[in-house]
Amino acid sequence: MTTPVASQVAAIQMVSTRDIEANLQEARRLLQDAAGRGSSVAVLPENFAVLSTHQMVDCGRTEAGSEAVIRSFLAAQAKALGIWIVGGSLPLAVRPDGSEIPDRVRASCLVFDDEGREVARYDKIHLFDAMVEDAHGQYRESDTFEPGDQVVTVDTPAGRLGLAICYDLRFPELFRELRAREVEWVCLPSAFTWQTGDAHWHALIRARAIENQVWVVAAGQGGQNSERRRTYGHSLICDPWGRVVTEHAEGPGVVVAELDRDHLRELRRRMPVWEHRRL
Repeated sequence: MTTPVASQVAAIQMVSTRDIEANLQEARRLLQDAAGRGSSVAVLPENFAVLSTHQMVDCGRTEAGSEAVIRSFLAAQAKALGIWIVGGSLPLAVRPDGSEIPDRVRASCLVFDDEGREVARYDKIHLFDAMVEDAHGQYRESDTFEPGDQVVTVDTPAGRLGLAICYDLRFPELFRELRAREVEWVCLPSAFTWQTGDAHWHALIRARAIENQVWVVAAGQGGQNSERRRTYGHSLICDPWGRVVTEHAEGPGVVVAELDRDHLRELRRRMPVWEHRRL
């Protein structure tokens, strides 16, 4: 295995299905690829292991207990591969304070260090309740998920990371708060619909990167996940100037880039937009 470059990060794209075990096997293969290409941190997509809404609550109860399958998988992979893993999102039927959620779950992004320790948890704040002109038609995440209420950052080998999930991308105030907490990069595990992704994915990611002068590592679902659901994909890594430095359009895959922190600091020095704010 290649020795990881400290700031090299991978975005993993999947086409997850209703088969949790098959999803975990595919995630293992792609994580091994990311580690083998020298990544110190790998970002999985939203709902990488559990995609079906009907499975979320039961799975969330399991993952909140001592027999957690997905959490154990992520911890084991991080330790075995010697990399940090941003675990996309998975359902949890318990809040960060330990209180149980009786009838819903939270969409939680867990971060594991290279020893397999869970070092951060972010619960998706903005829930996707929208009408989309696809075979699915209407999405109502709030029927299944309880929104989170905490902004989360964590120090990683690739710099200080701000956590966000999918629909959060449309809310620039979250990214401003992450920048205020001195993040150098933001991850975005996602499962954008094909229609919304084709219209807005690149524009929104580039805007969040440019206006906050941060790297954005966006790991998506990308393909025909079920008869009624097609996701956009185009997992990518965008630099703080808004340039997409690497991208994977459709199907499973891994993209890797080094997050140049010197470039980031020099850009912020030459164009100190953060100090120019008036509102």
